[in-house]
Amino acid sequence: MAAPTQSLASLLAQASLDNPEEVLQAADAAIKKSKTDLDAHHARAVALLKLDRFDAAADVFKEVAPLQGKARFEYAYALYKTGEAAKAVEVAEAEGATAGRGVKHVLAQAAYRSENFAHAMNIYRQLAAEGVEDEEYDIRINAGAVDAQLEWFGQGELAQKKKPAREDLDVFETAYNAACASIARGELAQGEVCLKRAVSLCSALEDLSAEEKAAEILPMTVQHVYILAQMGKLAEAEKLAATIPVTEIKELSTRYIAQVNSIAASEEHANPYLAHRLFHSSPKPSKTDQHFSFQTNLIQQDAYVVSLLSQKAPGVASSTEKVISAAPTPNLSPAVNMAAVLNAAAHTRSPTITKTALKEVLPLLEKRPSDVGLLLTVTHLYVLTGNIAAATQLLESFFKRLSQSGSATDLDVRFAPGLVATLITLYAHQGRPGASRAELAKAAEYWRKPHKSKTAAPSKALMVAAGTALLDTQNLENTKAAGEIFKDLYEKDDEDRAAIAGLVAAYSITDPSNLSQDLVSYLPEPSRLISDIDAAALEDAGVPIGSLATTSVSQLTSESRKRPAPKAAPSKAKRLRKARMPKEFDPNKKMDPERWLPMRDRSYYRPKGKKGKKRADGLMQGGAVGEEKEKGSPAPQVQKSGGGGGKKKKGKGKR
Repeated sequence: MAAPTQSLASLLAQASLDNPEEVLQAADAAIKKSKTDLDAHHARAVALLKLDRFDAAADVFKEVAPLQGKARFEYAYALYKTGEAAKAVEVAEAEGATAGRGVKHVLAQAAYRSENFAHAMNIYRQLAAEGVEDEEYDIRINAGAVDAQLEWFGQGELAQKKKPAREDLDVFETAYNAACASIARGELAQGEVCLKRAVSLCSALEDLSAEEKAAEILPMTVQHVYILAQMGKLAEAEKLAATIPVTEIKELSTRYIAQVNSIAASEEHANPYLAHRLFHSSPKPSKTDQHFSFQTNLIQQDAYVVSLLSQKAPGVASSTEKVISAAPTPNLSPAVNMAAVLNAAAHTRSPTITKTALKEVLPLLEKRPSDVGLLLTVTHLYVLTGNIAAATQLLESFFKRLSQSGSATDLDVRFAPGLVATLITLYAHQGRPGASRAELAKAAEYWRKPHKSKTAAPSKALMVAAGTALLDTQNLENTKAAGEIFKDLYEKDDEDRAAIAGLVAAYSITDPSNLSQDLVSYLPEPSRLISDIDAAALEDAGVPIGSLATTSVSQLTSESRKRPAPKAAPSKAKRLRKARMPKEFDPNKKMDPERWLPMRDRSYYRPKGKKGKKRADGLMQGGAVGEEKEKGSPAPQVQKSGGGGGKKKKGKGKR
């Protein structure tokens, strides 16, 4: 092995370090002499990576298996660049604690591309803590992109920044990331401001050519069209979309989104058949330029809707049925649940589920009772028809079935924050705060307990809502439980104001000794809270005088300076016209208050004669019963009483 190594070294010494083509030729020459020379294969793989021939570099590692362990960094990078991000994460993580900064960078990028954003954020935090000055700019840009993706995927509580900072608006890359994060949070106006700032900064750069500036601004313009459409400014969105040269966008994933947005924002494409042709004429992105899953779901949803508008309901029903049947139930996957909603729309042959479609959708729910997407569709239809009770009962019975199954996966679905929030909203419409608090307490208790098979971390919004609801009960046990919830949130983020406020509120009742100065220091000063309150004006308006601690209730009542309520003026007697007065009417005589009742129902009625007295005795409770009834009449039967009284046959379809 010594001779080939020396030969390769001499060849590389003659080659220029800036010319990977020469390095590749030297490595190929050495490999021809000895195919087992790992150094030559390593040099060849590095040269191919520098030449952006990533597929060829990945093939080198596949053909020479021992090289995978010798050059993990290069192997992970080749996998990442060829679209195998998940495998790249495995290779980079195999380095363990000995991983260098290069491996960490590849690991963070591969985790980002494989949609493991929490892992990517942790790595960027480690890299930022090491404080390498030359990498600070790149780390800040990449961390901002991770924050935006966390917001899009509903994990915003893990993001480092919740609002754009001043330094984020100094460079166009960070300003663009801040715009995307704001859009994901629903802050469209803020997102538009950040986006315009990013375009302005990019246009002012002097070290970029006009072509490079146009390439950077095109994705921002596509994002601006989306903002305008979401804000309801369809005319502006259509006008801006018309200025985008779609065919000049190099990234096929961005070009595809631009094409879809232009169809959605344009009135020219009102013809569904033309829209269907344009939608499917866009080139599909390559393996290395794929959309993120939330983008793929939305694009697939648009494809189904366009097909429904084009009278292709049977095809949509068939394709969505395949997606639903291939996934286990119950399932929280957005793609599966979206397919369930569009499947229901296909069965009703309408792109929008209407109120009259309930009868057609209910049989589907009987066939797929654990389909979360279909369940929510029926729930929504019940709400549209004003039947909140039926919607609530449907969700409650679904939760009960999942709780009784005992499966860890079923319990994750049972306590999914979105489903819990749906039931809480229904309880709020019915005015059932007690049921809301009980449901939130159950969910908080479940997510606080350690469980290996949990598919997601507990939702911060859910935990805060549960803790707040328990505090509102003013019950000591519930307050202690709320304190534990807010304590867990505070340990995860000691600057979370919601957790601090809840912890102080709970400890002030259960255990004031635990209130440290750090917690109390976050509370605003009392003078700041009462700065806009005029005590003299309140007292003049009727505030009781005296100390509440030493004054009794009777004293407060007697000493109160509240103005009494004005006495109502005595109502005048209504004057009757003579035409409405009966004959022989005496206005001085008091009228009988029971004059509207039949004579036999009046309190002073006394029947006359033997038959009348006998009838009155039979009507009185405890009265005498005639002997002829005791002997000849059958005994009365006692009817069964229930919660709903007597049964009544209901009409078909009525509830």
